Amino acid sequence: MTAQVETGSDQLRVWVDQDLCTGDGLCVQYAPEVFEFDVDGLAYVKDDSGELQTDPGSRASVPAHLRLEVIDSAKECPGECIHVVRVADDVEVAGPDAEQD
Repeated sequence: MTAQVETGSDQLRVWVDQDLCTGDGLCVQYAPEVFEFDVDGLAYVKDDSGELQTDPGSRASVPAHLRLEVIDSAKECPGECIHVVRVADDVEVAGPDAEQD
């Protein structure tokens, strides 16, 4: 984990770019409460009630107890399509647009 990634009190949101999703499923394995496959074989995020968000760019809150799993999903994703951003400033903390050390 990098020094820039705060997993304490910072609220995080996550979204999946389906244009880049490979359907590999690591995200669903890491955090099934946050990610799910749709009938098209691509991963999407789920809202707080567990409803699949299929609109492009839909963001979902990251539950505090799943922050590390969601961040790991973004880091390990072979399609580099998972974006985790801080709510406070919309800075990407994990994913393809996150600053690297």
